[in-house]
Amino acid sequence: QSTSLIIEALKKTTHRIKNHKVILHSDQGSQYSSYEYQTFLKYHNIIPSMSRRGNCYDNAVAESFFKTLKKELVRKTIFHTRAEARDKIFEYIEMFYNSK
Repeated sequence: QSTSLIIEALKKTTHRIKNHKVILHSDQGSQYSSYEYQTFLKYHNIIPSMSRRGNCYDNAVAESFFKTLKKELVRKTIFHTRAEARDKIFEYIEMFYNSK
């Protein structure tokens, strides 16, 4: 199920990346190494990149961001719906990256 969830999320972005060289980095979770996921990436000309097994430093920037997101927002907020969670997380990311 998690593979299909990831693919559904990626489908919402593929129209934005046509004709661009895209490298998509992930850990070595089974959903990212699945045939279905790898086939989707290949079809959309997305280059997969994976962390080395057992090396958390390969993905340190993303891990740090998600730690901060959880600490500053997710653990302090009760989301009543999935849509509310999505909206609040989107606002947080916009503030985090576009705070200039």
